[in-house]
Amino acid sequence: MAVPAAFLAPILLLCGLGLRLAAAHGPTGVECVLFNEEYMTCVWGSRETLTTNYSLYYWYENRSPVVECKRYLWDRGVSIGCHFNQSEIVQFQPFHVLLNASLNGQALEIRSKRMELQDLVKPGAPVNLTIRNMSSNQLQLTWSSPYPKAQCLEHAVKYKSNKDTSWIEHGVKGDIFSFPSVDYEKYYTFYVRSKINSYCGSTQLWSEWSVPVVWGRNTTSKGLAEEQLQWFWIHTVLVPIASCLLLLVLVVLLVRMERVWVILMPRIPNPSKNFDELFITHNGNFQEWAGVPKDMLESFKPNYSESICYVSELPSREIHDPQWDGSNRLPGGPGAPAPPRA
Repeated sequence: MAVPAAFLAPILLLCGLGLRLAAAHGPTGVECVLFNEEYMTCVWGSRETLTTNYSLYYWYENRSPVVECKRYLWDRGVSIGCHFNQSEIVQFQPFHVLLNASLNGQALEIRSKRMELQDLVKPGAPVNLTIRNMSSNQLQLTWSSPYPKAQCLEHAVKYKSNKDTSWIEHGVKGDIFSFPSVDYEKYYTFYVRSKINSYCGSTQLWSEWSVPVVWGRNTTSKGLAEEQLQWFWIHTVLVPIASCLLLLVLVVLLVRMERVWVILMPRIPNPSKNFDELFITHNGNFQEWAGVPKDMLESFKPNYSESICYVSELPSREIHDPQWDGSNRLPGGPGAPAPPRA
């Protein structure tokens, strides 16, 4: 039985309207961002704007076949994007993406424009912001970046004081920013962000702003916290260790100096303590104190006797014989001259 044309017309009209509504609430394109060259996400909508699940297919021009996304991003049961690992990312190769879905038996396809991934890099926010006083009125701000190719970065520094109403922003090529003039009556807040420079890509994607660092009066900044932490380590760790080392050195020096004094000024030995037993216990008896046996003492005694010989001195002849002269002749003796007669 033939269906009247008047009956089919409204149905076809409703189907076409449904497809147009689905396309109107579908994704308008795919936005891909390569985060710090570690991973990439390609997003095509949100739960509020999508009415059906889309599948993503991608390929590199003249390099690889078409591959479906392996890790979809979901929002309340609706696919809104795709996550790419680092191993799936190839820079300096044209990148293509295709989205498709099926709605009421009709295929919906959305092709992205050609993309260059090196132009879609968004580096990580700078870290370790540090402020140093270079002179009486000059500050130096330094930082580091988690991005692996520091030579491919350019930076922007924004700052203002507590008395300013707007931020001041400066472009910086390296990772050092010099602030030429400061007011010590103010305190300043600094932020830093980064992006890929023109030598490594043509992206306009800036990193997020860093954690702020503050300098000046009433500062509760990270720089002050780091300075306080340094002083804490100095007072609680370095000073005790240094004191112990100094004490150890002094002890070693004292020991060595005692040896030197012993060499230069030797002590005179005092043997009196060694003879206390001789005089106190043995009353000075050396043989008893020395432990000499009695039989040995008896062997040293003489076994003979000697008669006593008395010796006396004879008187001088000059005293007992006054006529004794030097001729050794007695008076009246032979050869003596006779005395004269009267």
